[in-house]
Parts: sequence; structure tokens; C-alpha cells
Amino acid sequence: MMDLRAGLIGLGMMGRHHARVLREIPGVTFVAAADEAGDLHGVTGGAPVVRNVEELIDLGIDMAVVAVPTAFHEEVGLRLAEAGVHTLIEKPIAADSAGGNRLVDAFEAKGLVGAVGHIERYNPALQSLRSRIENGDLGEVHQIATRRQGPFPARIADVGVIKDLGTHDFDATAWLAQSHYATIYAQTALKSGRPHEDLVVATGRLHNQIITSHLVNWLSPLKERLTIVTGENGSFVADTISADLTYFENGTTATDWESVAAFRGVSEGSMTRFALTKREPLRVEHEAFRDAILGTRSEIVTLREGLATLRVAESAIESSRTGSAITL
Repeated sequence: MMDLRAGLIGLGMMGRHHARVLREIPGVTFVAAADEAGDLHGVTGGAPVVRNVEELIDLGIDMAVVAVPTAFHEEVGLRLAEAGVHTLIEKPIAADSAGGNRLVDAFEAKGLVGAVGHIERYNPALQSLRSRIENGDLGEVHQIATRRQGPFPARIADVGVIKDLGTHDFDATAWLAQSHYATIYAQTALKSGRPHEDLVVATGRLHNQIITSHLVNWLSPLKERLTIVTGENGSFVADTISADLTYFENGTTATDWESVAAFRGVSEGSMTRFALTKREPLRVEHEAFRDAILGTRSEIVTLREGLATLRVAESAIESSRTGSAITL
């Protein structure tokens, strides 16, 4: 079988990583990239760099990765759909849900594979965590809490912390719980002099009644990426920076101390750190996208899922503006 012919639009921070993986992944030939500024960092491996998506399409591509600023996702994605190109769009899917809707409709109308780059789903720690939740290791899940904070990334210019970072946690939470958000309430702050929020604290409830909480900012020198899932049997802590997964088990030791025994809570039990196979999430994401195009598996973040995540983000922004919880 011939390799899929792949193109890349955008050679910024994320585009450079996509270029590297597209050059390495089996079953894919990296045809060219499109960027008006050219290959400033020398990442295309000698593949040609054209000026725009039209010139890229003219080279004859089967699949494309869109890594341009969020404001251009819709325009570039719609042109690729029109040309019949399977497309992976970096998150968020679009600048707003109206644009996301148009992308969903365009790709579905053509029967094309459309995916959104919510890369956290491919992190080994979260993939193992989801399997263990599905397996019933936690019993009933009560709460999913996330913390995602660190310094401001100079690559971001057109969105706030909710759409840039919060969407990672909204998507991963719904995916881990296999349930959509029912309500969300958020409070934000603008501390860095930019026009968009740079701090958010959000709480929510999923349709399956799991409670969620999310602390997200780019104001901290402490870089943290944690997902904590608590259920009736204990708590899992996933660190997606180190790709580590740890299980804190509820204690099972009986007590004859009456006042303690009467408390219907939990106690500390054993702690287990799992040894995981740690593959690069971006490479796993690309392999899943390639295989979805070939029809061999479908472990992608679909455009519809990306749209649902964007709607949660928009609802969080609306909640912070109105001071009220939003029902999705």
C-alpha cells in the first residue's frame, strides 16, 4: 500500500513538532509544509515550503495537519474539506462554536476523517487511567480534579487560558468519565495586562453526576499538570508531565476505636506507582489519525468531540462574565 501524502499548515511552535513526527511516522510521506514565513527553524527535512494552503493542496495531499493560530482554523479547515483532504486540526477546533459547527458539517458532508489535537488523551498516564476506570478499579467515581499551571507561553496571542489550556482538561475529563458536562461555573482573573483571562478556577458536574474542578493559569513559575480521580476505592493521580500514574488505595484495616470506627469515611491504604510504557503522545496521536484514515482504528478526538469541548470553554467564559453557573 502506498504511503499517505501529508501536508502541514503552520511551522510555529506546534507545527515544528508536527513536522518532525510527519517525517518519522511509517505509512506517511511528508510532502510539504505551508507557511508564509518559510522554514525558519529548519524542521521540514528538505521538504518544500509553499506559501499557503492552496499551493499545498495543488501538490496532491491525502491528509493535513493544521497548526496555524486558532483564528485561522476554520478558514484553512474548510478549504481542506472542500478539497477532500483528511485533516487534524490543533485544539481548540475553532475560534468559536459557530466556526466549529461549520467545520463539523463540512467534513461530515464529504465523509472525511476530521480530528482535533487534544493531545492529552494520548498521554500514557491518562490512557492507563482511563483503562483502569473502565475496569472498575475505583468503583463508583466521585470526582475528577485537575491542576494545570505554569509560566505564560509566548506562542499564545489570540485566546485566553480557558481556550488554550482549559480545553485540555475539559476534554480529558469528559473522556475519562465517558460523560459530557451538564453544568459549569467559572471565575477568572486578568493579571498580566493582556485582553484575555490568564487564570480560571472552574467547577462542574457531568451528566453522570461526577463533580469536576479545574485550576488553570499561566501565572505560576511552578509547572504542574495533574489529574486526580477519586472514587469509592481510592484515588488515582496522573502527572502528564512525567507520564506517571499513582494509585492511593483506601485503607482496609479494621479498628476497634469506637469514635474512629463510627466515622463513615476512608483511611490511608497502600500506594502503588505503575510502570508504564512511555511513548511520545504526539506520535501516538499521529498514528491514531493515520489509522483512522486507513480504517484500521478510530481512536481519534473527533471534530464533534472537539466542538463539545469548545462549548464547555465558551460556557466557562460566559459563566465568569455573568457570575452564574451555565447549563450546557
